[in-house]
Amino acid sequence: MLIVLGVNTGLRISDLLRLTKADVYDFGQCSFRTHIHATEKKTGKQKSIALNKKVIDALRLCFGSCMGRPENFSFQTNRKNRATIGRIQARRIVKETANAIGVAGIIGVHSLRKTLGYHAWKAGVAAVLFMDIFNHSSFEVTRRYLGISQDDRDKVYLSLALI
Repeated sequence: MLIVLGVNTGLRISDLLRLTKADVYDFGQCSFRTHIHATEKKTGKQKSIALNKKVIDALRLCFGSCMGRPENFSFQTNRKNRATIGRIQARRIVKETANAIGVAGIIGVHSLRKTLGYHAWKAGVAAVLFMDIFNHSSFEVTRRYLGISQDDRDKVYLSLALI
């Protein structure tokens, strides 16, 4: 579920690990939420993130009808001195999953966030929208996230014959 939430929301790992069950499940309505409302730890900015069908299906598969207590963290640990898994455990989960499905290269928890941007960019979503989604202060940061390369720039020049 960590990976599905990460690649579909673009949340930083620090924000993913802080999600409680009440953040993803409406206990009053007995249904999964359509949006996550979060305050980013790094920027302090509020954001509302729509949860797509893949995320809702992953939440339903992971939690089923056993949601537990609203204040419990979504990524609960069995260790008594911690309420949620840590960044190191999250990194292990991501790396092990990447290895299991044959993804090569350097994969870390931040790869989840970048994956959303990369795939949406390749699908034609405007880069300026990513600056807003990721709360980037400059396009240069967004450009690095999206992996815009010389090949991408060449496609623009070669596909446009204006005069």
